[in-house]
Amino acid sequence: MKAIAVVPLFSLALAIFFLGAQSATFTIKNNCAFKIWPGTLTGGGKPQLSTTGFELAPGATQTLDALAGWSGRFWARSGCSTDGSGKFTCTTADCASGQVACDGAGAIPPASLVELTLAENGGQDFYDVSLVDGFNLPVALAPEGGSGACPSTSCSANVNSVCPAELAVKGPDGSVVACKSACLALSQPQYCCTGDFGTPDKCPPTDYSKIFKTQCPQAYSYAYDDKSSTFTCTGGANYSLTFCP
Repeated sequence: MKAIAVVPLFSLALAIFFLGAQSATFTIKNNCAFKIWPGTLTGGGKPQLSTTGFELAPGATQTLDALAGWSGRFWARSGCSTDGSGKFTCTTADCASGQVACDGAGAIPPASLVELTLAENGGQDFYDVSLVDGFNLPVALAPEGGSGACPSTSCSANVNSVCPAELAVKGPDGSVVACKSACLALSQPQYCCTGDFGTPDKCPPTDYSKIFKTQCPQAYSYAYDDKSSTFTCTGGANYSLTFCP
């Protein structure tokens, strides 16, 4: 008599979970005229995505899948190279892992961030583009599918071109390659919304945050810039991320 294969109960339960979980696909495109190295970071102590960092040539795309309930962020590094000892570093948004993969490390500011929280069971996703940690590259996020309004959001302007000298980060050639937030550059509570400025009513926009907001009206410009910068989509959308849109 032919033996009947027995599937371990744990493996069966795991298979059912993955089959039943609604996932989202992220399509990441490099529309810049130069090579970039996107990074990914999963929050909440959950497993990282299948890659935490990769290279993208101009015009190239990469797709990544995430299960429902995933929460995390994306960014892109620029000006990256590997030295003689094999250590990988980047001029902007480095994650200090010493390699292309970030392995659970986030971007060192300043960095333009795309932040998402995916809902369970086709519920309401939340997403934003954040310049709270400063700016390095333009980026756009567009839902694909889903239901309801599902608006796109972006910071498509080059904030580096109007960055005040006291916030500017310069590359080896002297050009401005990133723009710090006032909080990062000046470490004062009125810019960081800390101490006596730790509530929304006591931490209004500043002249510095208004520079970011003028260039990128949809993006978070400082810690309490919630009303016009958080977007939602219902129904299990996929998402397209484009750097240098």
